Amino acid sequence: MELLDGKKVSNEIKEEIKAEVAKMKERGEKVPHLAAIIVGSDGASLTYVGSKVRSCERIGFESTLIQMPSTTSEQELLNKIKELNVDDDIDGFIVQLPLPEQIDTQKVIMAVDPDKDVDGFHPTNFGKMALDMSTFIPATPFGILELLERYKVDTKGKHTVVIGRSHIVGRPMSILMGRKGWPGNSTVTLTHSHTKNITQIISQADIVISALGVPKFLKAEMVKDDAVVIDVGITRVPDETKEKGYYITGDVDFENVSKKASFITPVPGGVGPMTIAMLLKNTLLARERHRSRN
Repeated sequence: MELLDGKKVSNEIKEEIKAEVAKMKERGEKVPHLAAIIVGSDGASLTYVGSKVRSCERIGFESTLIQMPSTTSEQELLNKIKELNVDDDIDGFIVQLPLPEQIDTQKVIMAVDPDKDVDGFHPTNFGKMALDMSTFIPATPFGILELLERYKVDTKGKHTVVIGRSHIVGRPMSILMGRKGWPGNSTVTLTHSHTKNITQIISQADIVISALGVPKFLKAEMVKDDAVVIDVGITRVPDETKEKGYYITGDVDFENVSKKASFITPVPGGVGPMTIAMLLKNTLLARERHRSRN
């Protein structure tokens, strides 16, 4: 069994981007600028956005964090997005999800300029991805592809089972794993809460990508020997014995599944760090695109 070490690979990617940014500075060019909007004070979101800002500092990007109160109206948020859309200094920005209930998430995603949508959520970018055109790939699926590539995991002709059909991970992952090229060229089954015989389907998979958000859903008896297991789930499970009052676990019963898998991602330290690294990669791509147009 080989561990798909997202922490290690994400550090490598950050170092590569850092070297690229250093060259930009030497040439007297503008460095990439990533902005993040966060509405409210959700603990997990604040932690996540904080690590994005620290990563920007580490690699030489400029970053802007815009914090808005949880009482922010939908119109106020849309106005802020408009400001960022027309601000030439900002190359890419994200609106941290989830948003408070008074705000329509779909409206917010639609309001972001596709050219600055480094999360890859806008329908324009999603459509381009589905058509194999050059675009911003959503950061988590992009990170999974990068892990498969750097560990030379064979995907051609393999049966990939994706568990979960969210627009952020499951659905884009199913499209990307079936695309021409590598990683890709696999036969994909997308499963969800209404899938019959889900255990039987998973047991036939060469590659399992679980993005369900159900702690330890995937058990050893559900996967075949030498399967590649990608765990996207990340859940805080309350535990009074821990200092923080909780522990973090994924969708996979790691201890037992890892004994059967050929490759597996840990939680934490697998897909999570890759998501931030690929967001930075998308921001670098946005900067390069904007430069080539000006």
